[in-house]
Amino acid sequence: MQVKTEKKQPSVRMLQNPLHAFSFGFGSGLLPWAPGTWGTLAALPFFYFMLDLNMQGYLLILLALTLFSVYTCKYTSDSLGVHDHSSIVCDEVVGYLLVLFFMPHEVLWWLLAFIAFRFFDILKPWPINWLDKNIQGGTGIVIDDIAAALYAILFLYAFAALLQYNYII
Repeated sequence: MQVKTEKKQPSVRMLQNPLHAFSFGFGSGLLPWAPGTWGTLAALPFFYFMLDLNMQGYLLILLALTLFSVYTCKYTSDSLGVHDHSSIVCDEVVGYLLVLFFMPHEVLWWLLAFIAFRFFDILKPWPINWLDKNIQGGTGIVIDDIAAALYAILFLYAFAALLQYNYII
């Protein structure tokens, strides 16, 4: 059961706490317009350093970031007194990194991955919307972005198949 606390607005001062800083995508989630989009872009520095890793290394770091995100999302949402405040964007980082794992190493596919992930993260088709509304805590905050990532991956693979783009499949 989530502890009720007083609802607070996130502030730049909260970035002094490393757990909040991670949850806020190192400040990208505090931007006033489209924090989820900016938070998704916060995945790019991580991706740059993960780009040349082998499959096991990439997945190991992604798993660690996912588990850390579950923890920090709960920590920050409890501090703010809101289940999934829009400023919490580390879940977008995890989701986009998951989509990027399955994409060819081409900028066009990274851009398509960004668009597809944001589309499904914003639209939240079933069961993403169910997950978003019914799973609480840090797991609930992160799981809907993982589901949106899976939708984006499936969509992009179908798109590639329609184009007969054999490199991705």
